[in-house]
Amino acid sequence: MKRNLLIPLAAILLLASCTKGQNKNKLPAENNSVLSTSAVQATATIDASTVQQNIRGFGGANLVAWIGDLTSAQRTTAFSPINGIGLSVVRVRVPNSNADFAAEKPTIDAAKSYGASVIATAWSAPASMKDNGSVIGGKLKTTSYADYAAFLSSYNTAVGGVLAISPANEPNYAVSYESMNMTASEVADFAAAQGTNCGAPIMAPEPFNMSQTYINTYLSNATAKSKTGYVCGHIYGATPAVFNPGKEIWMTEHYTDTGDANDWTSAMGVAKEIHDCMNAGYNMYVWWYIRRSYGPIDESGNITKRGYVMAQFARWVRPGYNKISCTANPTSGVYVTAYKSGSSLVVVIVNQNTAVTYQSFGINGLSVTGFNRFITTSSSNLVASSFTVSGSSFGINLPASSVTTLVSN
Repeated sequence: MKRNLLIPLAAILLLASCTKGQNKNKLPAENNSVLSTSAVQATATIDASTVQQNIRGFGGANLVAWIGDLTSAQRTTAFSPINGIGLSVVRVRVPNSNADFAAEKPTIDAAKSYGASVIATAWSAPASMKDNGSVIGGKLKTTSYADYAAFLSSYNTAVGGVLAISPANEPNYAVSYESMNMTASEVADFAAAQGTNCGAPIMAPEPFNMSQTYINTYLSNATAKSKTGYVCGHIYGATPAVFNPGKEIWMTEHYTDTGDANDWTSAMGVAKEIHDCMNAGYNMYVWWYIRRSYGPIDESGNITKRGYVMAQFARWVRPGYNKISCTANPTSGVYVTAYKSGSSLVVVIVNQNTAVTYQSFGINGLSVTGFNRFITTSSSNLVASSFTVSGSSFGINLPASSVTTLVSN
């Protein structure tokens, strides 16, 4: 990532179901009435029998060496699905010196205690293993492949184990901070030679802009592909695109901008971006810094609007859920994804319209009798209510500019 370390209700009143203290509102009229909408509307069909990608989770980065560690309270805020955002992934940095391996362990242990996965990325191999003798730029020496794999494996042991480890962050992007500049073929050569000796499954090649050319070149090395657990990359400058590398696809770093994280317009942009990644078939979405003025938690440890829209996904779409077939854009300005685990159904709806919008739904392949509903708007956060469902179809009013999560009960 491009590292500047110092940067980086009228509608609600119309919906009585969305106000505090009315959690048992059954919304008997909602299926038959439209409060306000100018959007072209069609039914969002959810087909639970068509199972798509599994969900690893939603998360962010914690990089102690560059911005300091999360506090104990901030770890709860970040990872608790009851009292916090419910992030289910934390991305950490593999230091270029084993003397620093232990720095991330307190947050790693805390994240795991809340059921989160840990993924680790190396920005650079130790300088002695590189052709330029520096942790900035340069390439991994081919004669250092075995030593580098052993180094990564020793990190994995020191922190108590990670889900996956990346040997190079954005190797296709030349920068003036800790980095390695390697072609896709060079990263693949390392993975082919040592991909099973790094202590954890390899996630690679982690390019800037989720470059399909870079990823496809990497995967064209059949041995590297066989030793790669997960395909990963960053969507800077790219639109989440559907592609099928034959592996899980992890979006392991992005931030939309470094503006105020409580700006509602930008927060809605984050919600739509997560929708787009899930709709493209990605298994994971990871924001940049967890605690930052532009992150899901601000520097005082408070959940921001960006954090609340992430919570609309992360709290209830937990690791082990699968995305299922759903009409992605049934109404102009309305975007829907659906997920299931066993008989449990979760639906996340992003309404970008500036008016209350009625949306109808149909459910196939799963019996649902009602939902708990959680809504975040510009003026409210995770407001809860519930309603019943009779039969396989229902309709609800979506507050203007809002994110709604439905959890079957």
